[in-house]
Amino acid sequence: MIRFILCVLAAVLMLVFSIPLLVLAWIIGKINPRTRDRYALVLIRGALNVIIFLAGVKMEVSGEENVPKDRPVLYIGNHRSIFDIILTYPRVPFPTGYIAKIQLKKIPLLHAWMKLSRCLFLDRKDLRQGAATIFEAIDLVKTGTASIFIYPEGTRNKNENESDLLEFHEGSFKIAQRTGCPIIPVAMLGTADIFENHLPFIRKTHVRLEYGKPIDPTTFSRQEQKHLGEYTRNVMCKMLESRITEEQP
Repeated sequence: MIRFILCVLAAVLMLVFSIPLLVLAWIIGKINPRTRDRYALVLIRGALNVIIFLAGVKMEVSGEENVPKDRPVLYIGNHRSIFDIILTYPRVPFPTGYIAKIQLKKIPLLHAWMKLSRCLFLDRKDLRQGAATIFEAIDLVKTGTASIFIYPEGTRNKNENESDLLEFHEGSFKIAQRTGCPIIPVAMLGTADIFENHLPFIRKTHVRLEYGKPIDPTTFSRQEQKHLGEYTRNVMCKMLESRITEEQP
């Protein structure tokens, strides 16, 4: 329980005391939006690294050499924990917006920082709004403004076997289809053991994070691109199965 209290307290304090930094970000954005994006990236990385430290998470990371450092990409991750974003954002080398559930817009300061970091909010019950969000993400990638990180399962996966992924929403992959940006599979193991598997406790946990080889959507035919989600899901299932097998005695 101590870790939970420390993480929540740290998050609240950082949000409250970040108000002057938000004002500064607004001023910087009026002068140079790209500089503001980098400014936000550095500050949010630092804040999330504090949460990771307080939670006692130890990460084993592989495949980071597969991530382009100088251009936007579409990250595709498996989703099992609220910590998935906390653990992956500090490692992105380029401004990156996450596709998040629309309910997070109700948290004022958190919403402000998410918007500042180019996050987009998706209402899966509103198909028109959902399509508009995807097109906004396409624009961010096409203009070179930001990468996009999305969890195409659409909800947190609670299956016992971590390699048993839910079906991927193919609409998520329109971002890569329309822009030609690389798709980076991001496979995570153990994140639910931080918090969700034993609510309300946060426990010291070992997490494995692997970045797969880039998938180039331009090498797929138009018909094959309609099934990029299924293809990427199969790639990630194999990545997860391989890591699970390595951990077995």
